[in-house]
Amino acid sequence: MIRVVLPSHLRTLARIESTEVALDVDGDATQATVLDALEERFPVLCGAIRDRTSGRRRPFIRFFACRRDLSHESPDAPLPGAVRGGDEPFLIVGAIAGG
Repeated sequence: MIRVVLPSHLRTLARIESTEVALDVDGDATQATVLDALEERFPVLCGAIRDRTSGRRRPFIRFFACRRDLSHESPDAPLPGAVRGGDEPFLIVGAIAGG
């Protein structure tokens, strides 16, 4: 089981009331497989986190886990063991921009 924490605007979009979503991911848990499972369960999130065409992370979305910024790691890289084991959540964070 993978625990995913979404920013409030995405929870509102997907009508998720809790702060975390628990996902079952088949095979190796990577950013790509977790996001695939998330979008399968909540189709309204398709295109909100990743570009629909390229599959790349949206510019103002960041990924964190185990106090590390995973945003620039390969989407196919395995997630940290603590995330795969359900001890730590995979965080999807909306970046803040502006001055």
